[in-house]
Parts: sequence; C-alpha cells; structure tokens
Amino acid sequence: MSLLEAIILGLIQGLSEFLPVSSSGHLLVFHHIFGITGEDNLTFIIVLNMGSLVPLLWVFRKDVWDLIKNPFQKMTLLLIVATLPLIIVSLLFQDFIEEMFHMVHLLPIGFVITGAVLLLSDKFSKGERDIKSLRIIDAILVGLAQAVAVFPGLTRSGSTITASLARGLDRENAAKFSFLMSIPTAFGAIAMRAGHVFSGRIFLDDLNFLNLGAGFITAAITGYFAINFMLSLVKKAKLKYFALYYVFALAIFVFLFFW
Repeated sequence: MSLLEAIILGLIQGLSEFLPVSSSGHLLVFHHIFGITGEDNLTFIIVLNMGSLVPLLWVFRKDVWDLIKNPFQKMTLLLIVATLPLIIVSLLFQDFIEEMFHMVHLLPIGFVITGAVLLLSDKFSKGERDIKSLRIIDAILVGLAQAVAVFPGLTRSGSTITASLARGLDRENAAKFSFLMSIPTAFGAIAMRAGHVFSGRIFLDDLNFLNLGAGFITAAITGYFAINFMLSLVKKAKLKYFALYYVFALAIFVFLFFW
C-alpha cells in the first residue's frame, strides 16, 4: 500500500462511515482495486475506524460527557442493549465476516439490499418520538439492524437510522441514536484488533505506521464534515438519492468490474 492509497482509503472511510454508503463495502472495493491483501487489510480498516471515531466523539461531546459523568442512566443501558446483538454476531461469525472481505463479487447483493433500505427510510417521515422515549425493545431491534449490517455492502448508519425511524423516532433523534450507537461499536472493533496484536496474530513489525497515520488523519478530517452533512440530510428525508447511487451506479459498477 502506497501513501497515496492510504490517504484515499482514509478519505473513503471518513465519508462513507457516516453517510449511508457502507464504509466496509467501499473499502473492500478499493482494497481490491489497489491490490491490497493480507492480515494488515483488516488492521488498516480498524485504524481508519479509529480515525473516524475522533470527530464522532467531538460532535457528540456533550452527550458523551454526560454518559461519562452519569454512567448509570437509561441511555447507557440502551446503548449496551443495542450493542449486544453486534457483539454476539461478531463472536459467532468472526472468521466468516473476515472471509467476506475477500468476497468482493458478493457486494452487489449487499448494495442492492442497502438501496432498498434507504428507499424505505424516506417513507418513515412522521415519527414524533424523541430519544428519551426509547425503550429496551427499541434498542434491541435497532441493535439487530446494526448486527446485520456488519457484513460488507450493508450500511450501518442507513440500517440503524431506518430501524429507528420504523420505531417512531423523529428523523433528528434517529440519526443521533445511530451515531451514539457507533461509538461503543468502534471501541469494540478497536479492542478486538488490539487483542490480535497482543496474541501474536498480528506483528507490529509488519505494519506501515506512516500509512496508518495518514489514513487515520484523513478519516478524522473528512469524518467531521460527513457527520454534519448526514445530520442535515436525514432531517430532509433525502436518503433516496443514495439509494439510486447504490442500485444504479455502485452495484452495476462492481458487478461489471469484478464479475
């Protein structure tokens, strides 16, 4: 991986992590285009996730600080419950999920499903519930949507926002809960990858820290703008345009290019 490729991948991560366009799917496509393979493939993706986590913590710093000051509150419980399905799926299907990052020919299926989910999201426009009205069952259902979206080609933010809207949340609070859910998810992925380093599965000598740093910084900068853009976009119910991008552009391109 060259320095330029690392910067491009950081740019893709920063934008696609928070926009409903499947960051894992886009990174998989460009990893194959650049010919990047091996164990450091997923390690680099985790570092990019760390980079995109920085602007997320900054934009929602008040909410995060409130959770730190008052950990024993309803929102803490909801976030834990919403994260449990993803933890279970990741533990049960960890090897399969990692293998999926080599199955680029299956991406069009995930992209088409994502397009359908985004079209559906714009149909839910009359929700009036705020984030304080969330119940355990709501957190479980939105958490299940996040767990399914762990597979490449499916969008985490699009799936969780759509699920939140289906539970009656208004658009602003649906986006907020989706982003807050991604914080423990990102920390969990980082911790899992760090465990691979300590267990000897990944050797630090095999990693290019210049490329990792460049990807991290690029993902952090672009992620900040993507978060704010997404928050404004959800309020206007404009996700259908991303659906058209998925179905008519990206899915067709990947199908023709890799098949």
